[in-house]
Amino acid sequence: MVIFSTAFLMVVLAEMGDKTQLLAMAFAAKYPWKKVMLGVLFATIVNHFIAIAAGIYLNTLVPQHIVEIVASIAFIVFGLWILKDDKLEDEAEKNRFSVFWTVAIAFFLAEMGDKTQLATVALSAQIGTDLLVILLGTTIGMLVADGIGIALGAALHKYVPDKIIKKVASFIFILFGVLGILNSMGILNLY
Repeated sequence: MVIFSTAFLMVVLAEMGDKTQLLAMAFAAKYPWKKVMLGVLFATIVNHFIAIAAGIYLNTLVPQHIVEIVASIAFIVFGLWILKDDKLEDEAEKNRFSVFWTVAIAFFLAEMGDKTQLATVALSAQIGTDLLVILLGTTIGMLVADGIGIALGAALHKYVPDKIIKKVASFIFILFGVLGILNSMGILNLY
């Protein structure tokens, strides 16, 4: 129970105000919250499983700056995609998996090298046992923290016009993409 509580609290605290929480909020302002939550759940399980399995070796397998550049480019692409006219959204809604996969892929990429993933790596490297308990704790912690963002995003969708939501969400994605590229180039030192 101590391992689960540690993993849970570590992720909830690390995720508050994090870019992935804002990402979940932006998606929930555009798409149905259930699809966003399922995408976040899937991406979190896969991402944290990789983090736990890789343990302390993750940084030697994939250089951090490469992960950050790929994720940053994906953010910019998603930001531009949001600005496309509603025909893309209509097509996404016809295929119930399009929204799910869009959220899952964006969230997965955003979590790569993020502080919650690195904290999961550190925790699993430190504890070394009970990997399933760590996975459950970190995943539930991520869902609680991002659930708050999703609830806020869904509420925004009810009261703020779609055009404003699209512009703000696009700006957030593109901003994180540009900041990530600048950070990976050593121009900024974000973390």
